[in-house]
Amino acid sequence: MKLTEVEIRTVRVPLVAPFRTSFGTETVREAVVLRVVTDEAEGWGECGAGTAPLYSSEYTHAAADVLSRFLVPALAEVRDLDAHRVAPALAPFKGHRTAKAALEMAVLDADLRARGVSLGHALGAVRDRVPCGVSVGIAESIPALLDTVAGYLDAGYRRIKLKIEPGWDVEPVRAVRERFGDILLQVDANTAYRRGDARHLAGLDPFDLLLMEQPLAEDDLIGHAELARQITTPICLDESIVSARAAADAIALGACQVVNIKPGRVGGYLEARRIHDVCVAHDVPVWCGGMLETGLGRAANVALAALPGFTLPGDTSASDRYYRTDITPPFRLEDGHLAVPTGPGLGVTPIPEVLDAVTVTTRVLPVTPR
Repeated sequence: MKLTEVEIRTVRVPLVAPFRTSFGTETVREAVVLRVVTDEAEGWGECGAGTAPLYSSEYTHAAADVLSRFLVPALAEVRDLDAHRVAPALAPFKGHRTAKAALEMAVLDADLRARGVSLGHALGAVRDRVPCGVSVGIAESIPALLDTVAGYLDAGYRRIKLKIEPGWDVEPVRAVRERFGDILLQVDANTAYRRGDARHLAGLDPFDLLLMEQPLAEDDLIGHAELARQITTPICLDESIVSARAAADAIALGACQVVNIKPGRVGGYLEARRIHDVCVAHDVPVWCGGMLETGLGRAANVALAALPGFTLPGDTSASDRYYRTDITPPFRLEDGHLAVPTGPGLGVTPIPEVLDAVTVTTRVLPVTPR
């Protein structure tokens, strides 16, 4: 393919309710959405960076800037463009994985649309639907938390994930386990604890959790390995896993027994598939995390989650978990599952009038084909 134009939009989509984690509260999903135009097809991508550099060092305005200044111009130099050539072309630029992932995603979408191939088929999906879990933010009170969890269970979600932080951990987990019994339950700390908290975190062991996600800092693999020897709850890494090599290192050190794969965090869906393959080779289960994606990112995540190594329900919730109106046709929960899109590429495109309504900035970068 030949790249002819890239459109960079910043969108702001209101959430149905505030979403609180250990590092902050979100009420609006601000995202960078890309449209790439080639001589064969158009493709769409979504950047997983947040409004502020809290989950990682990236944030939406920086992503839009680095895309405009460096990443798109570098990609314009590539002859005979396809998705596999994106990462090598962008490799000289350090970091900015979510921005790189968005650009790779858009090129991959265009490439597959041109060939009439679905993303699920291209990645190696083995299922036509995937079981869905839901991520529950930190609540104002335990009764409010229990009401929220009850609503998600009634909706059919197969797994509940509770966000935790110091002061909001053992008691809410105890309350959920006592109220709802033998449900699939896990917790996510988003790096909120330190090595000295091991004894306290062991207090979660009696609740038979599927896993404890990212309790310590993202660069503390040794600390996670030590913690894994002190608690019985399996440790899952999220922020620490930025590449297939990082996953292999974490597994070799004993720092995790489960891996959460977020394509934006690792630089794209092709690297995400490599991480999946590394984990499968080491008998480490994986699941697909979420970053409050719109329907674009959700479509791609559902396709990824249909690969064979994804043996745990992911955060691939239905559209109405986050948005009253998604920018694509909504993903709806059916018997606790989402269907894997079967159309070419992502299998979805934005609804023009909805996308325009939530767009706050647009920049079009013409590209002169080589």
